[in-house]
Amino acid sequence: MCGRFVQYQGISDYLEVLAPDRVVVSGYDNQPIGRYNVAPGTRVSILHSTDEGLRIDPVHWGWAPFWAKGKRPDPINARVETVTTGKFFKQLWPKDRALVMADGWYEWVKDPDDLKKKQPYFIRLKSQMPMFFAALAEVHTGLEPHEGDGFVIITAASDQGMVDIHDRRPVVFSPEHAREWLGNDLDQKIAEELVLSCCQPTEDFEWYPVGNAVGNVKNQGPELVRPLKPLT
Repeated sequence: MCGRFVQYQGISDYLEVLAPDRVVVSGYDNQPIGRYNVAPGTRVSILHSTDEGLRIDPVHWGWAPFWAKGKRPDPINARVETVTTGKFFKQLWPKDRALVMADGWYEWVKDPDDLKKKQPYFIRLKSQMPMFFAALAEVHTGLEPHEGDGFVIITAASDQGMVDIHDRRPVVFSPEHAREWLGNDLDQKIAEELVLSCCQPTEDFEWYPVGNAVGNVKNQGPELVRPLKPLT
């Protein structure tokens, strides 16, 4: 986790839930993003703070410090247990905090009868409201993409109940905690407390099996999140 997620609403829809009173200094429209199968290595619209206000920028999903480039694929996730203390993400933590706007994510579960088969599941909030993944990002604003730019999603161990889907999940903030996470003057200890203790609880989520078409990154339609059978 997290290897694929969904970002289909318009930017204004996410901002209305997150921070309707915050100044956004970058331009955006409210056309639906319409991405039902966001994959690593692609550019994704993320939120981050600057001295002037919030910015929304398309950033490469995956990041590594300069000294680790080329040694292996850039990580797409950062484990919450080590992100605050480890060497790898020291350049980003805690000043380069960001949020990934999402409507859910996918996980694949092994078939107990055939370990070569995996069943994809879609996970979303029971309220079906937007969710906000904690992230770290290197972003250079400008007209051209910067080769060092990238972001990682911070992941936590799954609580009992969600572990039958996967042992990791993104740190999903409530809008209140997400606003605090983007604060320019956020103390490092509070930032650490947020990622360690403020992920939305398992009982806020629901998950159900979906079709195997999500396994192909070329597939992007809303049919990918339809349940295989009616939800009860």
